Amino acid sequence: MKHLKPTRFVALAAITVIAVVVAVVTGSATAKTSGTTLTISNWDAYTPKDLIPKFEKATGIKVKLAKHTTNEDIMGKLEAQNGGGYDIVFVSGPFAESLKKRGWAAKLDPKQIPNRKNLYPAASRLAYDLGNKYSMPYTWGTTGLCWRSDLTKTPTSWNDLLKPSADLKGKTTMLATDRWLMLPALKVLGYSINTVNPAQLQKAAALLKETKKTLLAYDDTTFYSKLVSGEARLVEAWDGWCNYGIGENPKIKFKIPKEGSDVFVDTMVVLEKSKNKEAAHKFLDWVLRADSGKAVTELVLYKTPNAVAMARVRKSLGKQYPNLLIPPKLLLTFETERDLGKAQPLWSRTVSGIVG
Repeated sequence: MKHLKPTRFVALAAITVIAVVVAVVTGSATAKTSGTTLTISNWDAYTPKDLIPKFEKATGIKVKLAKHTTNEDIMGKLEAQNGGGYDIVFVSGPFAESLKKRGWAAKLDPKQIPNRKNLYPAASRLAYDLGNKYSMPYTWGTTGLCWRSDLTKTPTSWNDLLKPSADLKGKTTMLATDRWLMLPALKVLGYSINTVNPAQLQKAAALLKETKKTLLAYDDTTFYSKLVSGEARLVEAWDGWCNYGIGENPKIKFKIPKEGSDVFVDTMVVLEKSKNKEAAHKFLDWVLRADSGKAVTELVLYKTPNAVAMARVRKSLGKQYPNLLIPPKLLLTFETERDLGKAQPLWSRTVSGIVG
């Protein structure tokens, strides 16, 4: 056996010392957070069943999972508690931006989230939170046209929905939620999906009022079932929800119209009032693990901004649900929803005037 050169021996000794120090520090951090209980609110059926149990076992941190139905639901609960009551909330991008503006979102410590390295570079260029300083992305996707390929021709434009052909009248649905109801008309008219210009909103509203006469329904929850049954032939859909229909009938397809669309992101936000911020960071880091991200995509059928996770998703899943393969480069050519701020009441009144 050859003797080690002194310099190499010193280097190895130093590495050993560093490893011991890291182990001690890591052990201390784990001991510090072990026994902590995190209160988290996420959408129903949006958390893989093993994600929390595995996190609890690995860290000793307990999790109390609450559920909300919509962004507005959880924002109402936060409003009632002046930004408190939870350690982490899952909200869409514009609501993460709103939480930041109100001082309710804690600034994240990137050193405590090493798995952020798993994210696509594009995930740090989202306009509602550039650099992911106050939120970490969970899933992302886009909105488009979902249709029965055996019952109607392939759509190419939002106008196929807004001004349907005779055979489609009474067999189309649109999303009723403010941002997505307005989106098709705004895109066709060449306006920003975040416009706060009253004249532009009124022009879009006029178009949508004409479209209303041709609709089967406004539908945010069962539109894909209507496609499966054949009651509807063409609907406005979030890509992941269109996948629920594709899972039941492969003749259902998804397409992004030629005018383009949006990129929406569901995020994780640590609240400023949380007394368990270190444990909360550990949870965010756990969700950004490759195996966690893979489980999220395979459960909800939405893409995740986690590049390493997406590389591990079953290839058969991408074949069955092609929109899971939409590349980040394409997504980032679309507008990101932003917080409307003081213009939100104007948007609400505009939408109420359409669907009311």
